[in-house]
Amino acid sequence: MSRPAHHRDGGFQNNHGDFEPKSLADVLRWRWNASRQGLPRRPEAPIPTQQPDLDFIRSGAGPAVTWVGHATVLARLGGLNVLTDPIFSERASPFSFAGPRREQPPGVALADLPRIDAVLVSHNHYDHLDLASCRALAAQPGGSPLFVVPLGLADWFRRRGVERVVELDWWQQHTLDGVDIALVPAQHWSARGLADRMKTLWGGFAVFAPDCQLFFAGDTGYSRDFADIRERFAERQRDGGFDIALIPIGAYEPRWFMKEQHVNVEEALKIHADLGARRSLGVHWGTFELTDEALDEPPRQLARQRAALGMAEDDFFTLAIGATRRLPARNGS
Repeated sequence: MSRPAHHRDGGFQNNHGDFEPKSLADVLRWRWNASRQGLPRRPEAPIPTQQPDLDFIRSGAGPAVTWVGHATVLARLGGLNVLTDPIFSERASPFSFAGPRREQPPGVALADLPRIDAVLVSHNHYDHLDLASCRALAAQPGGSPLFVVPLGLADWFRRRGVERVVELDWWQQHTLDGVDIALVPAQHWSARGLADRMKTLWGGFAVFAPDCQLFFAGDTGYSRDFADIRERFAERQRDGGFDIALIPIGAYEPRWFMKEQHVNVEEALKIHADLGARRSLGVHWGTFELTDEALDEPPRQLARQRAALGMAEDDFFTLAIGATRRLPARNGS
């Protein structure tokens, strides 16, 4: 049998153009230019935060999404609590003493979470796959959540003591208590160190519950993958697209370095349109200083570009860290 096109000797690649890692010279050029220009600049205003509504979060009422920070979102749908790319650690780094440090604490502390049923891990970069957070979740009272991960990561988890894990290829799905969780393509790459680049898969997730359909992009550049996703699930969405799409809007400058791996706000809006999503939440900003734009620049850009398109604020919105957005139940479920 022929193997999928994204499967390559010794690893994986993107659907719509191979990812070419930047050289050390490119990294040094980026960091030198940023230093000369004083980038990233400090935020003009504090990143919005608020106390979480723990009574609601623990009530089991839904569907709803709560922004914990960065790409970590607590979603309630189909009677399940689902957590995306959990990072509760102080740094997005293999080291406790170096690397990007979080600018805001998690919007919901680990100890305040409801029991988590499923954890969706999009790829193995340190700001999306945080081992300490995953181990803490696996040790939650009542037993570990199910970790749903891309190909190549299940063994990584098990060797580190996290046993309840299922790995998927693009377009494969796993059903948990009547909720279908599918891994979908994204344009990105993977690595935890210098010798494992592209060895494990990356992706986003499409989650289908009776009361809500959720899309989580993970980390991605812009590509035709999102139009492909809409076409692939057209039969499941005859009465409307994803009820909520979690789309990154930050970590995009400079474009010459980031374009193939991180969307900017204009491209995030294109993903929203390509998916035909009913509404989208902008994530992946405001928590870690990873790139050259200010931490508070993405939501300002979103407001400007959304207005230029004549789009309602509720169609593609941001939340304060810790805030919850309740969602209308699909088909009156």
